[in-house]
Amino acid sequence: MAGVYILLTTLLLCVLLPLIWIVASSFSDPLAVSSGRVGFWPVDFTLEGYQRALGDSSILTGFGNSLFYTVVGTAISLTLTVAIAYPLSRSALWGRRGITLFVIFTMLFAGGIIPTYLVVQNLGMLDTRWALILPQAIGVWQVIIAVAFFRTSIPDELYEAAQLDGASDLRFLWTVVLPLSKPLLAVIALMYAIYQWNSYFDALLYLRDEDLYPLQLVLRNVLILNQTAPGLDAAAAMERQQLANLMKYSLIVISTVPVMLVYPFVARFFNKGILVGAVKG
Repeated sequence: MAGVYILLTTLLLCVLLPLIWIVASSFSDPLAVSSGRVGFWPVDFTLEGYQRALGDSSILTGFGNSLFYTVVGTAISLTLTVAIAYPLSRSALWGRRGITLFVIFTMLFAGGIIPTYLVVQNLGMLDTRWALILPQAIGVWQVIIAVAFFRTSIPDELYEAAQLDGASDLRFLWTVVLPLSKPLLAVIALMYAIYQWNSYFDALLYLRDEDLYPLQLVLRNVLILNQTAPGLDAAAAMERQQLANLMKYSLIVISTVPVMLVYPFVARFFNKGILVGAVKG
């Protein structure tokens, strides 16, 4: 038992110490950060990194865009996942096994970047918000988890009892299945939300309008612009590089805080949502 605690403590320190160092660096003087004098406590405390980051209007726009993509994308993904997973969990659905094989096939074999780009282009979604929401709306792994949960947690007898009471399929889903599936919905929503919040590659492919850029892509561009500035003398270039290093840590904190604020509210559902359906008895 002691070995388990030692292992878990070691893993915790491996994750926690770098986070503490990043937070300390974000509040430290740029010269102290560049010279490597920052440990786990800020050196020459300053808010310059956050002032520069939050003073950039593009970052605030990107934050709002990411919030939109995360909230709307998670809602759509969760709705579509339940819509496909619940019918697949019912043994009465004709062709259930064949449909399940087709769903799993898409997880093993993808069309690739170019065919996906052409589909998005032909659907008229290039340079629109929908290009970041609809192409990746359904995750096959989340569908598999949901199917296993519904199959073991919502027995056929409960559905038959609801039918005898005159409940339709949609009413049964809304009034019985979803209230009993809160742990599952919380876990799947967290998975989709984290993916949407951290996603930037799709925006790099499909978006040209900078007003639609998510936060992650905006942060990437801000760091590149601060690191590359031709025509400056050596002193100015060094100062700019130090500021870029400071902003890098400040931007990491800014982009991480929303996820850290949301996670505690769904963490209590995580183990139950993952394990129910995988463990019988």
